[in-house]
Amino acid sequence: MKALVIHAAHDLRVQDLATPDPAGDEVRVRLGAGGICGSDLHYYGHGGVGDFRLREPMVLGHEVAGDVTAVGKRVTRVQVGDRVAVNPSRPCLHCGACLSGHSNLCPNMRFYGSAARYPHVQGAFAEEFLAREDQCEVVPDHLSYREAACAEPLAVTLHAASQAGPLLGQTVLVVGAGPIGALLAASARLAGSTAITVTDLQDAPLAVAARMGATRTVNVTADDAGSGYDVVFEASGSPAGLASALGAVRAGGRVVQVGMLPPGVTGAPLNPLISREVTLVGSFRFHREFAWAARLLADGRVDVTPILTASFPLSRAPEAFALAGDRSRAVKVTLTPDEGSV
Repeated sequence: MKALVIHAAHDLRVQDLATPDPAGDEVRVRLGAGGICGSDLHYYGHGGVGDFRLREPMVLGHEVAGDVTAVGKRVTRVQVGDRVAVNPSRPCLHCGACLSGHSNLCPNMRFYGSAARYPHVQGAFAEEFLAREDQCEVVPDHLSYREAACAEPLAVTLHAASQAGPLLGQTVLVVGAGPIGALLAASARLAGSTAITVTDLQDAPLAVAARMGATRTVNVTADDAGSGYDVVFEASGSPAGLASALGAVRAGGRVVQVGMLPPGVTGAPLNPLISREVTLVGSFRFHREFAWAARLLADGRVDVTPILTASFPLSRAPEAFALAGDRSRAVKVTLTPDEGSV
């Protein structure tokens, strides 16, 4: 089978790998579609993301959906032929974090396409890949693979919204209008906020954010988003974005850091946390939100089609990554198996 393997920055190869066989509690999934995430772009452009660096070749990809093609002997929740959105998180389910309902913080987490561990955890940009049955959420056939693959980034934003606390009637600012920023607008609206401002440096992603639920968009190269927000989500992953978030939140408000910041010391003014009693919290991946995200998509309660820009077969992955990295033209780019492949 074909798989998309990153060897180093800008060294992306489609390679032949052995088709895997599922263990007793696993299923094999044929890729329907997979979204290129910001972390995939960082591995491609820089050889790492955050504090995680490539130390060996790794199959990329974690925003995926497809069809079950084989099941292990102990599998009961899904069956061959089911269309599934696949949770890329594979926690141990036995540690204190898992047992306390925080499996996203599992120290033994195996997350698709991640260099956080060594050997690295291989990803799912492959014609076929394995998942534990509890990673699979069955979705209806009317939900396209591309939409189902968005369950993962939607789950990220649902978790971030939960980290913010009650949003009903709250004023919200989202810094950064990439895929996560746009989905944060949708998640904030779902949680009851009716005043949602999204900022960015470019107009094109801001137009998408408006379609996803933003009530106001601001290009910060030409205008100021103002201040006094109850909650600010920092989704750009930049120190400048964090600084602007801290300046925009009201006294006693909350900033949720969603974007992964560059490695090392982040230069951001933290005195507002003291003088204005601002709360700064992190938001990392998700837990129970994945099943909720899949259900929201299946029921049509969240429409992700505005963020879906284009789709490419695996054989054209470099072209897909080039487009995905151009924020003036793309929000979410997806990969699919080549026509006629496994």
